[in-house]
Amino acid sequence: MIADDGSQLGVITTEEALAQARAAGLDLVEVAPLEKPPVCRIMDYGKFKYQQKKRQHKGHTHHSRNKELRMRPKIGDHDLMTKVNRAKEFLVQKDKVVFSVIFRGRENAHVEEGFKLVDRLIGELAPFAKVEQNPSMQGRRIVVIFAPK
Repeated sequence: MIADDGSQLGVITTEEALAQARAAGLDLVEVAPLEKPPVCRIMDYGKFKYQQKKRQHKGHTHHSRNKELRMRPKIGDHDLMTKVNRAKEFLVQKDKVVFSVIFRGRENAHVEEGFKLVDRLIGELAPFAKVEQNPSMQGRRIVVIFAPK
């Protein structure tokens, strides 16, 4: 038998243990039923269950994911703002956002248009995110990664 303060009370009968628990205004809980003799503890069972539940929820954390948004260098203003708003939602949920500006055909001759677009993105998302990876050309695309603040 273990008291509510954690001290050992030794081997006592069930009736005596119940009487001590009632006197303390607490519950008698069987901690190790397979032991010989079984081990019981005087505790507040409701508080014990609450703390277990709290510990279980504490272990849950958000696993951040990478969300990719692709666009072309000649994207319209409204379409761009739609992508920016979608990125804000991802950032609020603590996910990273990867923006890719994809070039096709003759668009490769005007890479500076893509970098202007990325600069505009950085300006729009500045209050919500920090740039984790600066804009860089990777093959036929410009890639920039934003992380939530």
